[in-house]
Amino acid sequence: MSTLNNHTLLYDDECMLCNIYTSGFISANMLDKNGRKPFHKVSKKEKEYVNVRRAANEIALVNNENKSVTYGIDSLLKVIGYTYPWMAKIGNLNIVNYLLKKLYSFISYNRKVIVPSTKDNAEALTCVPDFNFKYRILYILFAISITSSALFYFSILIKELPAASFSWEFALAVGQIVFQAMFLIGRSKEEITNYSGHIMTVSVFGSLGLFQILVLNSIIDFPQTLLLFSFTGIMAFMFLEHRRRVALLGLPKYLTYTWVLYRILALTIILNI
Repeated sequence: MSTLNNHTLLYDDECMLCNIYTSGFISANMLDKNGRKPFHKVSKKEKEYVNVRRAANEIALVNNENKSVTYGIDSLLKVIGYTYPWMAKIGNLNIVNYLLKKLYSFISYNRKVIVPSTKDNAEALTCVPDFNFKYRILYILFAISITSSALFYFSILIKELPAASFSWEFALAVGQIVFQAMFLIGRSKEEITNYSGHIMTVSVFGSLGLFQILVLNSIIDFPQTLLLFSFTGIMAFMFLEHRRRVALLGLPKYLTYTWVLYRILALTIILNI
């Protein structure tokens, strides 16, 4: 297997996905052992030829011999293509490259609402992407769709609940965002939209738990009590995760309790339809 030597990826070490694929490149000998470096360790010398602002949005691949730099999907295609040239040829086709860049941007601009930063890097160089309203809204809509699907299919299993629909679950998810935004009046559009992304990430995490239950239930028929117990456990996890994220964002603690209040109100409405 060919190894791309003397090249270094400047990666976000707080991004789980970035950690996985950069370490995977090295483990697979696609890059040498010095083939990655945490973004916050970029040196003064490297800042002379690396666009650090762009590198926070799109992973930078530095050629240590001639100091040239590629960014984003082009960096990944260069690493992968050195070992598998056919993949680079496909990835560089106009339509494929366009779609890959859009997918990369979708993930990159939203990675901090998927896995938020836990370090206090006020004085350090941080790998925090620029706020992109378009990609944040797309992420929120994507997360709402995942959440609505999970809740719709799970609600079918709960015999005590009235018949649900995907559109109803979608409306409830949107309503959660609107309800929470009411308690952030006076905050900037960016702050409210950013928090909304975190709300929906918590919901996606819960949805992944529900999908696991749905798969298991298709194999073993769960009793109603176990389904409700599992759902309660998922909600408890979501509560703790929401509270953690509110603290990381420096937002009012009461947002976690209004988040719970909305769900209680929504359940009350559902049961009385």
